[in-house]
Amino acid sequence: MSVLLHISDTHFGTEQPVMVEALIALAAQQGPEIVVLSGDITQRARPAQFRAAKTFVDRLGAPVLAIPGNHDIPLFDLWARLNRPYARYAMAFGADLEPVHSSPDFLVIGVNTTRTWRHKNGEVSAAQIDHIARRLSAASPEQLRIVVVHQPIAVIEACDQPDLLRGHRAALRVWTDAGADVVLGGHIHKPYTLAQHGFAGRLWVVQAGTALSSRTPPGVPNSVHILRWGKATIASGADAQTGGELRAYCQIEQWDFARHDQAFVCTAVTTVQPMRG
Repeated sequence: MSVLLHISDTHFGTEQPVMVEALIALAAQQGPEIVVLSGDITQRARPAQFRAAKTFVDRLGAPVLAIPGNHDIPLFDLWARLNRPYARYAMAFGADLEPVHSSPDFLVIGVNTTRTWRHKNGEVSAAQIDHIARRLSAASPEQLRIVVVHQPIAVIEACDQPDLLRGHRAALRVWTDAGADVVLGGHIHKPYTLAQHGFAGRLWVVQAGTALSSRTPPGVPNSVHILRWGKATIASGADAQTGGELRAYCQIEQWDFARHDQAFVCTAVTTVQPMRG
């Protein structure tokens, strides 16, 4: 079974050291094939914050696919924001703002949803939607097909509607029909897993809370997600007489930071079976 660790909104500059160490310990314990960092890596895109973030990801012991969030563009340095908005990000995480990880088990496609003319809201263009759909359509049946955005593509609370990704309706429709299984996001610091249905299939929206920051909403813990992708024998109907059929499934786990344990612990599990044509 292959493992993906999804973290978001680390907001270095507001990180809590005990959680940094706990997350490094979790990564060492779980041994992910890939770590996905879905934006807002820093609090104010300052060089020292990017250096601290890079030191952290280098300690995770696995390749990291990262995309920028709105906090990773300078806010108060207007010259940098207008002329070199991603220069500091690129020094730490590379110049590719839409990285792709492809392996026998995973296809992970990063999308840059930040815009320099927006303070916090994100956007996905028609060109981005179509490009990602083509990549998804070319995936192998054995790959779990994952798209990574920063701002949420679907929300469960009315108060979060203003934070929805601009272009989210078209993206959900097109990516679902192109075979996406999961969309990972962050931004609002609220963890949840939500099913979305399209004409040709279904995908799951997995929203991460903040992994390390003190900037948590009231009553919401620091959290990360682990996705496990593999096959299991599932018996149903006529299969029950023959021992069942080997089918692919994805187990989505939410891991919250428990202060009494000083560790991240699994608090919720959602098991889904991606649709394959």
